[in-house]
Amino acid sequence: MSKQNPWHMVSPGENVPNAVNAIIEITNGSKGKYELDKETGLLLLDRVMSSSVVYPANYGFIPQTYCDDKDPLDILVICSVDILPLTLVEAQVIGVMNMVDGGEQDDKIIAVAKNDPVFNYIKDIDQLPPHTMKEIVQFFESYKALEKKHVIVEGVKGREEAQRILIEAIDLYKKEFVNK
Repeated sequence: MSKQNPWHMVSPGENVPNAVNAIIEITNGSKGKYELDKETGLLLLDRVMSSSVVYPANYGFIPQTYCDDKDPLDILVICSVDILPLTLVEAQVIGVMNMVDGGEQDDKIIAVAKNDPVFNYIKDIDQLPPHTMKEIVQFFESYKALEKKHVIVEGVKGREEAQRILIEAIDLYKKEFVNK
């Protein structure tokens, strides 16, 4: 696995666990499922979604994190603009959506773009407009249905739980890639 890609080269952020660096893979409103190719550091078109849903927020990962699914920790960045892929965004952590995908834990950190005055007042998940989180949950519950794959959204929790999961993912990254 090459270390010459954003996953390994970019810091998780200066203000962890309150704020993180997020690297966007998928723009809000996209039907394309892109993900970082771990070997090249380029974005790989994993698939075009077979259902009529689109990503409800900008989606990406937090660099120098690692999870049990062998990927970096996922993040949704709520922002008033669609953020281009491979853009580095400072994001305030406000919550987490606990999810199981294909039998593996696959949590999603929920954050707001720190430099977006439309959303940067939000400090915890319960300050989001309620319908925003309903859309996010509904998307992940249904986005793989036509592929006959099962996803379970276990629940949504606030900032403190998100920060705990974030620190755990940073520690696991260090154990897997730094302290070997």
